Amino acid sequence: MGDKAKTYLKRHTERLIKDVGFAAACDLTGRSKATLGRYFSEAEEHADRFIPVDAVAALEAAASFPHVTAALAELNGGQIAYGSARRNSVRAPGEPGVNSHVIALSQRFAILMAEYHLSIEDGVISVNEARRLLEETLELQRVLVDMKLRLEADSRG
Repeated sequence: MGDKAKTYLKRHTERLIKDVGFAAACDLTGRSKATLGRYFSEAEEHADRFIPVDAVAALEAAASFPHVTAALAELNGGQIAYGSARRNSVRAPGEPGVNSHVIALSQRFAILMAEYHLSIEDGVISVNEARRLLEETLELQRVLVDMKLRLEADSRG
């Protein structure tokens, strides 16, 4: 696994732990805050240390999104279907259709572009600005996946 892939997994591990919260993550995994921190640390001494799959499973069950599983799928050229909009789900009355997804996509893209323009005003994108851009990119990706799943479900009649 390359360095970029390792960094990508560590950053998604951090998102997962912060999504659940450190205290809850410690309770769910039986690991200390320091140990959890090492799993996403990009420091050289922790470069080859990753969160065990049992801990990922426990945390993702409590998280708002399966951050590490999605990252693994992306690294291997795949994707996951998550939530109530899964591939084989039937749209319930009142559930958003494609038009709602197009609107959400437009809004998210506008937010991403606004963040980008703010970030490049001084000619340099700081670490914090890059993180905000990454967060918006992930939100945009979620909307795209939801839209794709809705289109797949609608195309099956």
